Amino acid sequence: MTTHQAHRPSAAARPVRWAADAVSTLREGARVRLDYSAQSLWRVDRLIEEIRREGAPYAALETVLRGLGAYAGEVVVRQTGAEWWASGGEYWIRTPDGRLWDPVDEARRCFAGDGSLRLLCRDATGAVRR
Repeated sequence: MTTHQAHRPSAAARPVRWAADAVSTLREGARVRLDYSAQSLWRVDRLIEEIRREGAPYAALETVLRGLGAYAGEVVVRQTGAEWWASGGEYWIRTPDGRLWDPVDEARRCFAGDGSLRLLCRDATGAVRR
């Protein structure tokens, strides 16, 4: 663990907890293992797509989607050294290049059929490598 990861800003507390809850819930309920890798976001995107196709109402999934978005944010944080930022109850990640990303909203967009947590991670980690 790097020094950056050992001392996380307070803005990270909630999304880190949401991500951990999502990992635990999926492991216990759906037997899906998530390991905070970029590859695991393929599974998350597919899972959200399956839930959407089943016709589950958004209101019933709001907390789940928030957790999956936070999970994707944590994947980016761990890969790039990004930090969580918070304002007015909203949470974003800020990559070292200064760009802001909204993985929680991207999970909502994914559920609507117009987003991808895997692509958000690819774009955010690619932006840092440039």
